[in-house]
Amino acid sequence: MQITSKPWKLVLSGAMVLTLLAGCGTSNTAENTGEGTGGEVTVSKEGFPIVDKPVTLSLMAPDVGIQNWEDMVVLQQMKEKTGITLEYRNAPKDSFETKKNLVFASGDYPDILYAAGLTTAEQMNYGEQGILIPLEELIEEYAPNFKALLEENPDVRKSITAPDGHIYSLPVVEMSQHWYRNPLWYNGDFLKALKIDKLPETTEELYTYLKRVKEEDPNGNGVADEIPLSSVTVTSANLRDIRTWLLGAFGIYEEEIYVDDADKVHYTPMEEGYKEYLTFMNRLWSEELLDHESFSQTAEQKKAKAQNNRVGLFSDWHAYMTKGGEPSTEDPMFAPVKSDSVDKPAIAKNRGITTGAFAITESNPEPEASMRWVDYLYSYEGAMFFNKGPEGMLWEYTDKDARVKKYLPVPDGKEMEDYRATLTPNYGIPAPTLSMDDINKGLKTDFDLWVEQETQTKLLDKGARIPFPSLFLTVEEQTEINSLNSDLSTYVKQMEAKFITGAEPFANWDAYVDTVKKMGGERVAEINQAAYDRWKSN
Repeated sequence: MQITSKPWKLVLSGAMVLTLLAGCGTSNTAENTGEGTGGEVTVSKEGFPIVDKPVTLSLMAPDVGIQNWEDMVVLQQMKEKTGITLEYRNAPKDSFETKKNLVFASGDYPDILYAAGLTTAEQMNYGEQGILIPLEELIEEYAPNFKALLEENPDVRKSITAPDGHIYSLPVVEMSQHWYRNPLWYNGDFLKALKIDKLPETTEELYTYLKRVKEEDPNGNGVADEIPLSSVTVTSANLRDIRTWLLGAFGIYEEEIYVDDADKVHYTPMEEGYKEYLTFMNRLWSEELLDHESFSQTAEQKKAKAQNNRVGLFSDWHAYMTKGGEPSTEDPMFAPVKSDSVDKPAIAKNRGITTGAFAITESNPEPEASMRWVDYLYSYEGAMFFNKGPEGMLWEYTDKDARVKKYLPVPDGKEMEDYRATLTPNYGIPAPTLSMDDINKGLKTDFDLWVEQETQTKLLDKGARIPFPSLFLTVEEQTEINSLNSDLSTYVKQMEAKFITGAEPFANWDAYVDTVKKMGGERVAEINQAAYDRWKSN
């Protein structure tokens, strides 16, 4: 039997009828009355094509600017596979947030939001307004891959389900990515010059290393131009690229909200461990062990210093991306250190779930077909296709049954990642997909395997854990949090810089904490505690 459904606005009011009809028979297709698609469209529940008549949908996403999406072979082949043509309403990645806000305000919505980075607040807000449609029934009927993922990973369902019980977006699920943020890396040339064969394990040992970098001329140029530790200003928070790792030395997993072993939620900027972190950073600043341009320089400026062999410890995806040159196993990953105030460092790892990667709006005439389209990305075949492009261009199988592959020569001498970015949209944006080890089976270089080993021994073997899950707040809670954070976050960031640079003496710490409390720091913790308790019991 075939299942006839209405456009989505009618489906919302007739969900029970659809559910009953869905159980009548074993058909793997469904008919939809597609607005603007030329009449009824049959949506297949498995295989390709997805639709029996051409369907055109609009999609909005952030664009990294390397290749026009119309020219990407992955998207061209998806059109051929599925029968669905996408019209792209993209914006440059750097200005995407602005465009997204304007689109939501305009009422002229794209049919699909792809890699839009929808916050939990945006999902709740636009979901309750009906702009984003609920996805849970579509997942049940038209997303076998994603449905299986939810069944195997209950925490994923918990993290994407809003307090009203609806799922308004699909996530990025990264089973094989363990880093919470870019690691810190030691300059291996400096370690050799200083004859250091054991990395620091405590804050005092780290201080000693940084002091030696400053005073013992490890770059050997006869000039005291070394910078022991360098950071950059990040728009959302100063020194964020190193804060994550050094906060852990004082028992804190996250810079704003973290939960302890007793499931108690803490607001970090009020904690004693945060004060200890600031005190340590002030010590590094006052002795010029922390780059004094850290609060003003760009990532490019930091890299220029490192490429002149001046920096001893820094953050990046890989060390060579800051130092320049080829991937090297000579620059070891930072091993989290501990202070005297804790028994072991707190080590945060990737949550594994990034919500807000794919959503369907009320304007979409074919939500069932849209869900089938994206569900392919949560299969091994689809994840491989969107991650690496089609077989025969960047890679090929050497043993298809075992999923073993090898890379092919990159044409025209291009960098591999630059070439990959011309093939697929899943480059540099939070695109919906499932990341799994099998995608890179056979493709890992010696350097990749070394990085995995560093990650295992430096982080995972030492008890790395998810610092705080992705949570939804109710609309009321989110409204209150937004109101509190509008002033509180700015104040905390300003005071962090002042304490580190010495502009604010630590004698004023109690006054600072009193101010944070008055501005709502304790209330922020209470709201997140309530959300965390809901998540735990979901």
